[in-house]
Amino acid sequence: MASKIKTWHIQWAPFSASYSNLIQALGATVIGLLSSAGVLLFKQTIRWIHALTWGDLAGWWQAYIGRWGLILVPALGGLVVGLLRMWWLREERHHGVASVMEAVALAGGRLRYRETPLKALVSAISLGTGASVGPEDPSVQIGASIGSMFGQKFHMSDQRTRLFVGAGVAAGIATAFNAPIAGVFFAVEIISGEFFASSFGMIVLSAVMAAVLTRAVVGPQPAFPVPMYAYHGPVDLPFYLGLGLLAAPIALLYIQAIYWAHDFFHRVPLPKWLSPVLVGLLLGGVGLAYPQILGDSYEAVGNILNGKEMIAGTLLLLVFLKIAFTALSLGAGFIGGVFAPSLFLGAALGGGYGVVMERLFPTLHLVPSAFALVGMAAVLAGTVRAPVTAIMLLFEMTDDYHIVLPLMFAVTVSMLLSQYFQPESVYTLGLVRDGLRLQRGRDVDVLESIKVSEVMERAPATIRADMPLIAVSALFDQLHTHGLPVVDENERLIGIITLQDLQRALAENPENPHLTAGEVCRRRLIVAYPDESIKEALHRMSVHEIGRLPVVDPNHPDKLLGWITRASIIKAYELALARRATLRHRGEQVRLEAITEAPVLEMLVTEHSPVSGKTVAEVQWPEGAVLVRVQRGHQLLIPHGDTRLLPGDRLTFVAEPEAVAALRELLNEHA
Repeated sequence: MASKIKTWHIQWAPFSASYSNLIQALGATVIGLLSSAGVLLFKQTIRWIHALTWGDLAGWWQAYIGRWGLILVPALGGLVVGLLRMWWLREERHHGVASVMEAVALAGGRLRYRETPLKALVSAISLGTGASVGPEDPSVQIGASIGSMFGQKFHMSDQRTRLFVGAGVAAGIATAFNAPIAGVFFAVEIISGEFFASSFGMIVLSAVMAAVLTRAVVGPQPAFPVPMYAYHGPVDLPFYLGLGLLAAPIALLYIQAIYWAHDFFHRVPLPKWLSPVLVGLLLGGVGLAYPQILGDSYEAVGNILNGKEMIAGTLLLLVFLKIAFTALSLGAGFIGGVFAPSLFLGAALGGGYGVVMERLFPTLHLVPSAFALVGMAAVLAGTVRAPVTAIMLLFEMTDDYHIVLPLMFAVTVSMLLSQYFQPESVYTLGLVRDGLRLQRGRDVDVLESIKVSEVMERAPATIRADMPLIAVSALFDQLHTHGLPVVDENERLIGIITLQDLQRALAENPENPHLTAGEVCRRRLIVAYPDESIKEALHRMSVHEIGRLPVVDPNHPDKLLGWITRASIIKAYELALARRATLRHRGEQVRLEAITEAPVLEMLVTEHSPVSGKTVAEVQWPEGAVLVRVQRGHQLLIPHGDTRLLPGDRLTFVAEPEAVAALRELLNEHA
């Protein structure tokens, strides 16, 4: 009997694995088709709204109000967007791709997919009325939501739900650009971070099905019309090096502008509906003179690629206008993405750069459009930090291998340079500012999330190089330390002297007390830098078997900034564990929001809160609000009727929108 059971298991296992793969393949196929259909409908909605506000269908009212009335179009769009967001859309910590990344990293890919149609409509209104944003991030969210819906509806595991989200993302990008290979690598580089044969195959299948439907509906042409270009071999590469060097600071400026605008509009006490109206008025006024910055700018990119409007000064001005108005549009509340604007920035930058180079070197027959094409990928890579996606996107658009060499060269230069000055991408910077660091789509090691600057201490004292050892010995006894930095007369770090160095010198020769610290100290320094992770510093301490590291300025290695000791490492580990608990708590919150489709709120009990000191049963909670847990320090409590609420407790609620105001009043918390 036992042998029969064993044989049955051996036969069943392959069948079970095949069945599982079949389910995944069917799921990826359906997700690819539905995601593509959703994105195509989204893009068609943008065209309808654009035709009604700017295009052929707008002629009757444009003739009535005149050309200057067009200033009002983005403002009216902003009013509609602001009101829809205020009335029906719930506030999110992160938008677009960043929210998908957070859900994949913390919540097994579980997204609040029921709001996606309304968010897509609001994004279509934003783009159709001229907001300077892109359609790709909403396309990603459409695909991701469809994948997440499948995972949740069919009660899939976290791993499979994440896979379905990645498949939906690949389908969304494949449809948005008619570029399935770029869609696959975007999903792998940005969302999942994994390259396993099984998961990669499902993502490819979804992208292929999306491409089949897309090309059946709109044809095989790429998102942008690509002209003929010329590449003359290695003689052109120095020019593409220059383009990569220029693309990196533009990408960095773009990232910083987006977050500056985000912070500005969160600080300014304006009603939620008013900010997009004001930015829309400003955008409409500037858009009359420079219509290239309105909307997704696809038409403007096509003109640049085909050699139209190639005036270097105008193109450079458009770069800075596009950065400013994309940042303002997103910060004010218009819904859209950062992907398409970065392509416009690259095209305008590359086109202007190409015009200048063509005039400076007329005998080389340089083609400005080729630089515009490569510039698109270079700025995109510097912004989203997905170099393979950028390369494959442009390669699919050109369908020509010859462009790959300058493309890879400029993309690599832009990527490395921008990453040197800002390690985070436009997507991950917001997550990092909120305490979440991702690596290959997952949260990083606990110690890797803590910077040296967060836990470094001031050195207890510094020793002058000319101090005699007998005085050094007295100072060690006084401070009860095992090591101190040695500096010269200008306070520049020259070495470290440890208690072992001192004892060894005194034991070797009775005359050694007359030696100075500078003669005995170790001058081959192992140091740490304030911006590196504590994990790197700990590894260095372990390899060299030392218990302390001086922290120095990376630009001035002899400038002492602080001190890392074993006590600092313990402090860092405690801080990292606290952050990990916070992230685990947030992951549960994201899951809860996805399951309940209701806002999940966190509120703090203060000494002046009406609920402070009361038990849960004694509080008259508003209807439509449920208290689901209490966090007290590092302790998580499941609330019961006799649970007493204390100052410092962090309460988590699942609440209907109409109950939020009452909760805030009950806890004496203002929105």
